Parts: sequence; structure tokens; C-alpha cells
Amino acid sequence: MNASHLDSFLALCRAALGEQHVLTDAADQAPYLTDWRKRYTGEAVAVLRPGSAEEVAAAVHACHAHKLAVVPQGGNTGLCGGATPQADQASVVISLQRLNRVRQVDPLNNTITVEAGVILQQLQDTAREHGRLFPLSLAAEGSCTIGGNLSTNAGGTAVLRYGNTRELCLGLEVVTPAGEIWDGLRGLRKDNTGYDLRDLFIGAEGTLGIITAAVMKLYPLPRARVTALAAVANPRAALALLAIAQQRAGAMLTGFELMSERCLSLVTTHYPQLRYPFDRPHPQVVLLELSDNESEDHARAIFEALMETAFEAGVVQDAVVAESVQQSRDFWNLREHIPLAQVDDGKNIKHDIAVPISRIADFIDTTDALIQQAFPGARMVTFGHLGDGNLHYNVSPPVDESHDTFLGNSEAINLIVHDSVHAHRGSISAEHGLGQLKREENRRYKSGVELAMMRAIKQALDPQGLMNPGKVI
Repeated sequence: MNASHLDSFLALCRAALGEQHVLTDAADQAPYLTDWRKRYTGEAVAVLRPGSAEEVAAAVHACHAHKLAVVPQGGNTGLCGGATPQADQASVVISLQRLNRVRQVDPLNNTITVEAGVILQQLQDTAREHGRLFPLSLAAEGSCTIGGNLSTNAGGTAVLRYGNTRELCLGLEVVTPAGEIWDGLRGLRKDNTGYDLRDLFIGAEGTLGIITAAVMKLYPLPRARVTALAAVANPRAALALLAIAQQRAGAMLTGFELMSERCLSLVTTHYPQLRYPFDRPHPQVVLLELSDNESEDHARAIFEALMETAFEAGVVQDAVVAESVQQSRDFWNLREHIPLAQVDDGKNIKHDIAVPISRIADFIDTTDALIQQAFPGARMVTFGHLGDGNLHYNVSPPVDESHDTFLGNSEAINLIVHDSVHAHRGSISAEHGLGQLKREENRRYKSGVELAMMRAIKQALDPQGLMNPGKVI
């Protein structure tokens, strides 16, 4: 890009956004150019920080006119490099962090309209102030933004009851690749007037346009929650417990997380203040949560009935029910500290996968055996949202092998895991997106017909290929 072309572009951006929101200094740009895991670092002609949808549109229009690639970025907490520019193409990072306003709360319609840069925790807190629940909950909720959640179709711990971010969204405001604004902020549960454009942009990771605001669903605040840990012998027993819990509790069942003994051992080793609540180790532990709109007594009665059924069926070996809000938090802390404990323990090979719930036990048994056959002594760290079929299937090195050496096996282990996922009719990305990390692998498992349709949509909406290039497809 020649100097006069660059000067022309920067002048347009400064006029639209203000001098202080057009970052060209290397030190100012640095926080925006590396992903959260520090796997990818790219380069940018500029980092732009618009403060409104109109400013986003002006920035994108300038990029379009100067044929500069656009990389949208929210809280920069993604795990697949989807919000990081590449080093081999002239790119502009557009940070949505200044689009951080709650535009409207409508308790009667059970909706909240927020801009893309609103932090997830802020959205949760605002809903609670109005007597409502926004159920999306993630480990990064103190820093991730709703725009990023929508762009990756984030999942979290309550998908079993409330669905992914896609299911929580009723309408969007989007800046198109040509720099136009589509106002689709309609808080409607029913709108049967043509193609569902909203769903094109959710999960597209900024490759089709930039989400600038959204209408999200709210729910009545539960009056009571019951949280418990149940020890089971294996994943099949966990699935049997899930069936019992769904039959007994129905929609009250809002959380159902599976954690292997290896996971909990890592947590209690690196975070000894998080006490293991059982008197002996168990192969698998399930974290269950019921949410009730009646009373705590009613919720506990339902829970006791389902656990009685589970014990009588020989499905559960032991169980502990939280007796306070703090103990409930302690139980959730065990689950939420697993990724942190893995980091403290050393490098490992991570997989965010989904398979049909009924095939999870078969997948774990089959894939564990394949990994052991190829890499004897490898240690599996398997946990995740069993209630919706999403596992974090991570592989650590044998005890006597260095983590850095073992990472050299990443490609071979990824192939084993992802081939097994595909054989079990699953997905190689459940809730983290594809980004640039899994883009090429996705081509291995998507059919030609599916990829052709995706490319056709991309070509129709972004014919110049400027929206987040090198990601997804």
C-alpha cells in the first residue's frame, strides 16, 4: 500500500472517528494484534475504535474503498485466532469495545437491546437489576463481549436449558461489507418474512459483516437453585443420570457438567483451597444444577426424588448437595478452574468437540483407546457440557515426557480425535468457532456441497473477500 493511499485512508478514518481512535503506533496497536492464547500475532495498517454503528459503517466503507481487509474484534478472548489479523495481508482491526451501551431493557417483552461491545457480565448484571435472567455464562464473562459471543455462537454452562447464543438472540444490527447498516433489531419471537438474515451473521466470526448491536432474550429470575455433585462410575452412568434428571426435573435442569477424576485432581493440586467434597476419588463426577421459579423447598424435593431414583438404579455412587450459596459457588469453581489448572500444569493438546449425546460414552471409550495405542501413557483431561454433547477433550503428555516435546504430536493427535468425532457424526468445533486454527481441518470434514454453499454466501455478501480473511473458509 503506497503512502498516499494510506494517508487518504487514515484521513477518512480520523475525520469519522477522531484522531485518538485511529491507532497507528506499534505500542498502541500491540494489545489488539495477538490472540488470548498468544498463538497468533498479526499486523495492522491501523486499529480503529469506533463509538457507534455509524462510525463502524464509515470505517468499513473506507476499508472497502481502499481494498483493506477488515478484522472485527470484541474482547479478544477467543480461542481460535478468529479476531487476530494475519501477517501477510494489509488489514485494519476494528475494535468494538467502545460500542458499550445498553440501549433498552423491556421487561414485559423479556428483551434487552445492547451494543456489541457490552461485556457479558454487564449484560447479566443489568438484566438482574430489572428482575430478569440473561442465562449465557462463560469463564471469560468478565471480559468477553456480546458481539464476540454472537460471532462465535458461544455456548457455556446453561445451553442444556437455554441454548447457545444463537437461541438467545432475536435481532441484530449489522454493518455490511459495503459499509451499509442493516437494522434488524426486532424483538420478535415470530417473523416469517423471508430468509433469516440474523442467523447468517451469528457464528460467522465477522466474515460476512460486523454485528454492532443485538436484541437478546431475558427470562424471569429463578427463585431458587439447587447445585449438587454426583459421583458416577463412567460416562455411561453419567448419561443414565442425565436421562433420569431430565425425566424428573424437565426444564428445571439448567446445568449438567461432566468432570473426570484427572480433571479434579489437577484442580485440587494447583488450587488446594478448592476442596474435593468426596471422601475418595471417583472416576467421574457430574455437576448438576436445578433452577426453580417456585421455591427452594420445591426444587430440593424434585432433586431428592431424582437422586433417589438414581441411587436405586445403581447409577450414582455418592452425592453432595450444596447447602449454601457459597458452597454452590465452590462446586462451580471446581468445574471452572479445570482450564486454569491445565495451564498451570503445562501445555496440552486441546479439542472443543461435540457429538450426539447418546454417543458420548462410545466416543470417549473409542478415542481414549486410539490415543493410548498411538501414544502410550498420554493422559486425557475430559470434561464439558454433557447435557448438550459438548466435550473439551484434551490430551496431556505422559508423566515422563516434556510438554513441549509432546506438542510435536499435535497434528497426529488432532487427526485421531477429529476423525473419531467425524465417525461419531460430531463436530470438530462445538463452541469456540473455527477462526484460523481449524479452518483447514474443517475442509477435511465438511462435504463439498456444504463448503460450496458457504462459499456462495461469502461471495454474495463479501465479493471482495475483505471481511476477516483467512478465517472460517
